[in-house]
Amino acid sequence: MYFKFEVCYKSFSFFNPSPNVPPHRYFCRRMKNIRNFCIIAHIDHGKSTLADRLLEFTHTISDRDMHAQVLDNMDLEREKGITIKSHAIQINYPYKGENYTLNLIDTPGHVDFSYEVSRALAACEGALLLVDASQGIQAQTISNLYLAIDNNLEIIPVVNKIDMEGANIEVTQDQIIDLIGCKKEDILLASGKSGIGIEEILAAIIERIPAPKGDTEAPLQALIFDSVFNSFRGIIIYYRIMNGVLKKGDKIRFASTGQDYFADEVGVLKLTMTPKNEVRAGDVGYIITGIKVAKEVKVGDTVTLANNPGEMIKGFEEVKPMVFAGIFPVETDAFEELRDCMDKLQLNDASLTFELETSQALGFGFRCGFLGLLHMEIIQERLEREFNQTVITTVPNVSFIAYTSRGDKIVVNNPAEMPEPTKLDMIEEPYIRAHIVTAAEYIGNIMTLCLGKRGILINQSYLTPTRVELIFELPLTEIVFDFYDKLKSQTRGYASFDYHPIGYRESDIIKMDILLNGEKVDALSALIHRAKSHEFGRKLCEKLKDLVPRQQFQIAIQAAIGAKVVARENISAMRKDVTAKCYGGDISRKRKLLEKQKEGKKRMKQIGNVEVPQEAFLAVLKLD
Repeated sequence: MYFKFEVCYKSFSFFNPSPNVPPHRYFCRRMKNIRNFCIIAHIDHGKSTLADRLLEFTHTISDRDMHAQVLDNMDLEREKGITIKSHAIQINYPYKGENYTLNLIDTPGHVDFSYEVSRALAACEGALLLVDASQGIQAQTISNLYLAIDNNLEIIPVVNKIDMEGANIEVTQDQIIDLIGCKKEDILLASGKSGIGIEEILAAIIERIPAPKGDTEAPLQALIFDSVFNSFRGIIIYYRIMNGVLKKGDKIRFASTGQDYFADEVGVLKLTMTPKNEVRAGDVGYIITGIKVAKEVKVGDTVTLANNPGEMIKGFEEVKPMVFAGIFPVETDAFEELRDCMDKLQLNDASLTFELETSQALGFGFRCGFLGLLHMEIIQERLEREFNQTVITTVPNVSFIAYTSRGDKIVVNNPAEMPEPTKLDMIEEPYIRAHIVTAAEYIGNIMTLCLGKRGILINQSYLTPTRVELIFELPLTEIVFDFYDKLKSQTRGYASFDYHPIGYRESDIIKMDILLNGEKVDALSALIHRAKSHEFGRKLCEKLKDLVPRQQFQIAIQAAIGAKVVARENISAMRKDVTAKCYGGDISRKRKLLEKQKEGKKRMKQIGNVEVPQEAFLAVLKLD
């Protein structure tokens, strides 16, 4: 029947049983057979494996092309076992005598990539809520569920990995019922690894998730939810059509920029891009216009027709960077090449933001905004693997708001932007609300960790007799470096963590400078709370003493707050034994040689440069 509808809108006279039935009726029936859905879950709960089974069961992918994590096309995703980017693919599936088109958008599970999840949810009508039967409800499960509810999505709960030895199906079902208030019979049981319950999931997608709503006669409105860069064809845009029809050769317009282009190719997303003559309301597809400039395409923008423009789609979530760090090329000549690489990388990862920055120690580079520390690590690895760029990453920090004595408001993303203490009235730092789900036996460890990070306990509730959810309000500064690693070690890996920003609060934040031989190294400067500054400075100086190589002269490493030095370490000089040639004799002869050497060291120190290795910039991350 799907084939008949395709023929129908190419030639109405070929398939139209009654001349009194208008052709748009067939398009409406076709739209009823479309389902747009995504899979949301905590990290490592089996999203990618379940997606593999769905594609395999529906014969979307041949056995020859099938491999594990088929939608994770980056080496990094397979190595780390996580999904970093959203991936869209179209599935055709016959059900009760009709052919259905299912558009699956696979989403990441890590807290750092919640922006990718929000983009996928904006293009869907329903979601599979996946919960691991052996791990139960986790923090990111709850977070992603709230995102889906905010987007008015139909939720289909699925208990995955039911064939594992540690599976506790009954308890997991009870947790889901308590969380979303569904009936027990609404919860599906499945195993992505062995393929149990796949047919039931496909039936539930068709029966429970509503068909997309849209008017093919209305002006074109297409929501951009992703884009990738192809060196031969330019920028490829992925979108979901809300209203209207997009045809090959149409002159299109981007609502936010007002730029016009021609649609050189349009189509749908199967395992590879499949060209079509037109894509209609309710469909998920791609468009190629030959755009080469990255800044002209914005995720969340609306594509419409130039000759009949529609309104811009509202309510799409903008990216909010949480962690800032500088990225600099190792060789200053490679700056322009790094700029091109950053532009292309931003197309594949719309949550990356960057702007030009200059450092006295490192030269020209970029101040980048990331969603979290894992996101920063992924970006650095992708620059090295995909673009062969060797870069130096500076100490990460968060964004502060400074108020001067004149009443000016300054957003401080970099320690160098901090006003002088004499001109500063007050400073505000960002706070987050953290949700931690863990076993009851680890409550004491988590309390000690969070309270030591200046946290405030807001709520403590038991999900089951053995699982507890703790809610804290914490300064984002305290969780940027090592909070997640410490949380995992304190709870033996049995705690899950999720957070969202709740605004700015006044705090006693100061700027700490690191000096090498009296010269400030701006790339090592940090903004930190005054109560922890002395301990932080001492540990950092000790760490740098091990990392900075010895020279022919003594090196002084100092941590300073303004003009006050709070910590110091000395790296002793490599010395030659100049008195070795003296055999006995008067002591004045030896003293004369030592004084001569001392004068030479002093002159060398005046003109000597200290090379700071890459490990020193990340030493702050490894402080205990």
